[in-house]
Amino acid sequence: MDAERVVEELYLAGGCLWGVQAFIATLPGVTSTEAGRANGTSQRLDSAYDGYAECVRTRFDPSVVSVEQLMAYLFEIIDPYSLNKQGPDLGQKYRTGLYSNKQTHLEEARAFIAERDDAHRIAVEVLPLANYVRSAEEHQDRLARFPEDSCHLPVEQLTKYQSDVDLAGR
Repeated sequence: MDAERVVEELYLAGGCLWGVQAFIATLPGVTSTEAGRANGTSQRLDSAYDGYAECVRTRFDPSVVSVEQLMAYLFEIIDPYSLNKQGPDLGQKYRTGLYSNKQTHLEEARAFIAERDDAHRIAVEVLPLANYVRSAEEHQDRLARFPEDSCHLPVEQLTKYQSDVDLAGR
């Protein structure tokens, strides 16, 4: 009998969650994604989002991809120096970050940032997950269903790793 595959979970924020989810879903080692909001102050999402960051609940196989690698992928699609803004999207809900309740995830993400020469300028949060709310169904896999919708990420970036995932048979 095969051993069960270990799957871990963290939450990645990189601006508008539509593009972030589309990109993360193509990464090797990622087993599933879900659009949501993290580290807000209520159990419902109103127009102000109550301090939430748009994020993607990311389930991944740590034998295939590490937290450090996931951070490197995230840094490919964000401006890590920008506070509360990615592309044309402006506001606290578009901040960047990694959230997890697993201390080793937080330590690995902080180590990734600390290794950069300009770590003191990086505006990416690395915090314990305080609260998470799943986004409405209309936001789940939005760009896969409506590719004409806009996002701050170019299509080439969204599909950069698609062939690697297709070859892996996910």
